[in-house]
Amino acid sequence: MKAITLNGYGGPETLRLTDLPDPKVAPGEVLVRVRAAGVNPVDWKLAEGRLDALMETHFPLVPGWDVAGVVERVGFDVEEFAPGDEVFGYIRKDTVQFGAYAEFVAAHVRMLALKPAALTWEQAAGVPLAGLTAYQAIKRVGVGAGDTVLVHAAAGGVGSLGVQIAVALGARVIGTASARNHDFVRGLGAEPVTYGPGLVDRVARLAPGGIDAALDFVGAGTVDASLHLLGRPDRLASIADPEAAAKGGHYVWVRPDPVDLSALADLADRGKLEVHVEKVLPLEEAAEAWRLNSQGHTRGKLVLSVGTR
Repeated sequence: MKAITLNGYGGPETLRLTDLPDPKVAPGEVLVRVRAAGVNPVDWKLAEGRLDALMETHFPLVPGWDVAGVVERVGFDVEEFAPGDEVFGYIRKDTVQFGAYAEFVAAHVRMLALKPAALTWEQAAGVPLAGLTAYQAIKRVGVGAGDTVLVHAAAGGVGSLGVQIAVALGARVIGTASARNHDFVRGLGAEPVTYGPGLVDRVARLAPGGIDAALDFVGAGTVDASLHLLGRPDRLASIADPEAAAKGGHYVWVRPDPVDLSALADLADRGKLEVHVEKVLPLEEAAEAWRLNSQGHTRGKLVLSVGTR
């Protein structure tokens, strides 16, 4: 199979399109013929060695944790899926080596769900990591109908999905974004507010009674700003600032979960969750996708299209 690989820690310049043997398929796993792979900041951060203290990594390494594709074959004792099923998933294994930037990837059934019919391959590949991150953060702080929720980085990959999930739950959402993204954030169902100095005052004017929950999807001091506006620190969740937990909130690290994935698929199929794909690049241009993603200005998602044999 064709795959993007790197032979050691480094930046986009280390990525190579190479030939690898097709993956082995262990009991409880399926082989997925990849149609599209999502690009996330964690992909290039891991490749730079930033997670070396946390995750066992082996080279040559195929990056990528987000996949949408078709089940090619199943391993022993798999009853959840059959060849031909269209699936999507967050392929995070116990060790990091064989990811989704390839024509095929083996994945345990606990990492997959049936692909939402309402989404294209590219849109579906943009959901798993970002969607699960947002969904699990929202569950952690108990967002529900009638809540006023502050979502930081509302135009980004995680934030844009988080806004829609919170709205679907009946919450009022205030979303931080640059001025150029305000119309986009409004289209997601949130009230946009510009981030930066004076944010607390701007949010307070929109919600003089305070906010009920806050979701930090960017870091950069937003935890402290959120705590100024919140009545209860336990209704703050951050995916970017570990200090959130020390200050009474939650530091969330996303987990593969087929039930949560299916819930996201259901939202998409009911028209409650749309995925904005900023750009689709072919697999061989993964390095360019990383360069674009690392600039931090992506609206929605970047996705790699994978042409399989």
